[in-house]
Amino acid sequence: MEVFVARSRLNLIFSLFIFFSLCFRSSSSLSPSATDLQILTAERRIDLASHIIRVVLTLKVQNDGASPASDFLLAFPPAQVKHLALIQAAEVTGKKRKKYLHPLDVKTTSQAEGPNGAKLYSISLKNPLNSGGSVSIEVSYVLTQSLEPFPVEISQSEPQLVLYRDSALILSPYVIKQQTTVIRTPSTKVESFTRVKPSTQTRTELKYGPYEDQPVFSYTPILIHFENNNPFAVVEELVREIEISHWGNLQVTEHYTLVHNGAKHKGGFSRVEYQSRPTYSGVASFKHLLVKLPPRVHSVYYRDNIGNISTSHLRTGYSKSELEIEPRYPLLGGWKATFVIGYGLPLEDVLFESNDGKRYLNFSFGCPIAETLVNKITNKVVLPEGSKNPSVVIPFSVEQRAETSYSYLDIVGRPVVVLEKENVVPEHNSLFQVYYDFHPMFMLAEPLMLISVFFFLFVAALAYIHMDISIKK
Repeated sequence: MEVFVARSRLNLIFSLFIFFSLCFRSSSSLSPSATDLQILTAERRIDLASHIIRVVLTLKVQNDGASPASDFLLAFPPAQVKHLALIQAAEVTGKKRKKYLHPLDVKTTSQAEGPNGAKLYSISLKNPLNSGGSVSIEVSYVLTQSLEPFPVEISQSEPQLVLYRDSALILSPYVIKQQTTVIRTPSTKVESFTRVKPSTQTRTELKYGPYEDQPVFSYTPILIHFENNNPFAVVEELVREIEISHWGNLQVTEHYTLVHNGAKHKGGFSRVEYQSRPTYSGVASFKHLLVKLPPRVHSVYYRDNIGNISTSHLRTGYSKSELEIEPRYPLLGGWKATFVIGYGLPLEDVLFESNDGKRYLNFSFGCPIAETLVNKITNKVVLPEGSKNPSVVIPFSVEQRAETSYSYLDIVGRPVVVLEKENVVPEHNSLFQVYYDFHPMFMLAEPLMLISVFFFLFVAALAYIHMDISIKK
């Protein structure tokens, strides 16, 4: 018995030593200005209504140190870092009705990671925070593929249940005086959730907190099991070709590989049951997709490998265009569909000229299908032959490379600017610009080539008619 008690005490001492060493290592790795900050109030709102999770974090930060602070650190657990699609931060001024957001730069920090592999991001403040001063910061970030279907497989008549894992406490390298987390579910059908006092459930909201005086890097895991029948539409790959013609048209062709990334379908599929009982059969499936296109589109088509798909409806207007498409079959969990969408645009709507004489394309980067995650997107901007010095302006990081394509009557080929990005969400539907130099004389190259060909054919025909090749005198 005494040996068992001694071993228990040794294990307890060893565990406490590891805990304090981790806390000391994490705090010592931070910059001196970072350790002088503390969070007075923190409110985190997590929206689980879709398969794309959106989180808004509102913080009031105070500087208790003697020197001004110019940076603020965010911490994310390693399980969330690999699913992080976008981080945005802004300084908040004014009151609720007249609230103004001033965007702040967010970047990965070169400092050491926190305990248990926590990843740190640095936010550059608009103005250095003086000693005793405070500032309100609003951070919004998007998580993808963070909902786990449970059960993994469901039949046609079963609803879709998912799991969400997080922490009741906000992971932070600073002491948080008071914090609250509010989680919104798509419906009131919550099978179970981890209770961490104080925690309450009110209809579609789960509230954790308020919790007070939490130390740095506090983490209390929670698990929520709830019903989510919203479409888990994931585009595995989207390849968009944007071809510019200075003769007045822009042609866009988009190749999609779409998959339902929810709970896998098991058993057979009954079309009769699916159509006769739409509120009970295949509730987690989707058969309609809304594609938001630019205004004044024309020559729109929607087809797959078999041919044209007639189940589509186009609504055009001066401010927007919407294309409602329907695949050849409803998509249940794990099912895929491949298709192509193409359309044309007037060149004056998307191509402009800068003050220094450069031409530039102004187009949207992301996926036009509403509430869709794209695992990988590739934008290929095909410039006219003779274009030089292409450059790209885009509000987020992408992989960029150059190619050359050949079309009818091309001699040296057309420059192609290729932009690639992974883990793309609707928030990435921002405009990007491609600048390039182009001399108007190159527009005459192909017409002159055709005129020359016809001229030589005419001369050859004329010479052939007047040529006497007979052997008779």
